[in-house]
Amino acid sequence: MGPTASGKTALAVALAQRFPVELISVDSALVYRDMNIGTAKPEPEILALAPHHLIDIIDPTESYSAATFRREALALMTDITARGRVPLLVGGTMLYFRALRFGLSELPPADAEIRAEIEQQAAQIGWPALHAELAKIDAVTAARLAPNDSQRINRALEIFRISGSPMSQLIAAQETTELPFQLTNIALITSDRSVLHQRIAIRFKQMLTNGLLDEVKSLQAKYDLNRDLPSMRCVGYRQAWEFLAGEISEAELLEKGIAATRQLAKRQLTWLRGMPDNLEFDCLDLGLVEKIVELVEERV
Repeated sequence: MGPTASGKTALAVALAQRFPVELISVDSALVYRDMNIGTAKPEPEILALAPHHLIDIIDPTESYSAATFRREALALMTDITARGRVPLLVGGTMLYFRALRFGLSELPPADAEIRAEIEQQAAQIGWPALHAELAKIDAVTAARLAPNDSQRINRALEIFRISGSPMSQLIAAQETTELPFQLTNIALITSDRSVLHQRIAIRFKQMLTNGLLDEVKSLQAKYDLNRDLPSMRCVGYRQAWEFLAGEISEAELLEKGIAATRQLAKRQLTWLRGMPDNLEFDCLDLGLVEKIVELVEERV
């Protein structure tokens, strides 16, 4: 587990060369077909060397939930272990990791009327203002959401208005679901946030050089997309859509894309700090692979 640009894939591939593991992607963006550049999807030669489960499994017009991930990941883990191998889950979607480890909370179902009221309010005052409102009633959930994360802010406010309880409180009250596996939770953190920020900036610039805008154009031509789909709300794709729509300049595209990715990394690190039993390693440590290999050998 770790924030974006922390080197998770490289580490996982290195471990796949040393141990009888099979990789399971824990990434809500990598599930989409034809979304390769903006998701930093591993190159075909990397996937040939170390195949990943749960990559390229749905179209960008479809949705994929934490509940679906948990069900499919557990089935894969059972199958992999039955074949005498070890599942290695790698990614940065912390909600998926939490759902896998602790199960899913019983949250109230969606209410179309309340959701429409919240969207109307957002149209009047903006999602950042509603994010500030959420922070007053559910600071824990608000801290993990970007001020413009309309889908999740809407859902958190909807849950509070239906139940009268903060979403984080309902999640904390859920029953723990015991997994039939022994877990080793490896968390990649950074000893220098500025270096991680530099990596993020370099990678986003490289995505643009590699053709992110052309990729989004191709997606728009191939699929019946709109900007409110979960796939198009992914970091990078949202900003590319705005640029192609003539809403922001090229300089703003670069600035907003890097800023959104940094915000994502910050939220990922916040999740990691709140997760129990993590073994933390510095992603900037030049001896990281050797240390993780030693840890795995001790646990085998």
